Amino acid sequence: MESKFEELIGGYLDNQVGISDHFFDEDLSGRLRQNLMNLEKADRMKNAGIGNMLVKDPEQNKRGDKIFWIEQKTIDPAERAFLDQIENFIQYLNQTCYTGINAYEFHYALYHTGSSYKRHVDQFKDNNHRKFSLISYLNKDWKNEDGGELLIYQADQTKKILPRIQKTVFFRSNDCEHEVSESSRPRMSITGWLKSC
Repeated sequence: MESKFEELIGGYLDNQVGISDHFFDEDLSGRLRQNLMNLEKADRMKNAGIGNMLVKDPEQNKRGDKIFWIEQKTIDPAERAFLDQIENFIQYLNQTCYTGINAYEFHYALYHTGSSYKRHVDQFKDNNHRKFSLISYLNKDWKNEDGGELLIYQADQTKKILPRIQKTVFFRSNDCEHEVSESSRPRMSITGWLKSC
C-alpha cells in the first residue's frame, strides 16, 4: 500500500494534487458502488447542503449532489475496508509529513445527470479543521464524453480529472478551488476530509 500512499503524497507535493488511478482495488470499489446504489434505491441519499450548521446557503443553488454519511463505527464490510485503508493512509501521512491529522469524515455522493457543484473550496469560513480533501470515484466505464470532470483551478492551468472507478484524488481543503462539471450520466464517489481537531 505504501506505493499508493506515495502516489497521492508525491503528486500533492509536486503539483498540489495527488492522483492514484488504483488506490482501492476493483472488488472493493465495486462493493462500495453497489452500496451507494442500494442507498439511492432505498431513498436514503439526501440533498447536500452548503456550509456547516452555523453557515448555510439558503438558496442551495451551488450544489446538486445527494449524500449519505459513512459512520466511523460501520459494520458494513466494504465500508470497514475503505475506512481501514483511510486510517492506514492517515498514519503514513502523519509519519512521513508530520501533518497532525487526527480525525476524518466521509460520505457517499451521487450527482444525477445534469447536476454539478460550482467552484468552491472545502474548508468552512468559520472552521479550519478540514486540512485535506480526498475523493474516490465509483464510476464504471466512464468516457471523456460523459463529462463530470473534477476541475481544479491552479494559477496557470485548470486540471481536468475524469471520475473513473478506483481513482482517488488528494488535495488541500483550504486553498484548492475546484468544481464538478455536469455529466451526461449519474456520477458516484466517496468524498471526505482529513481533519485536525
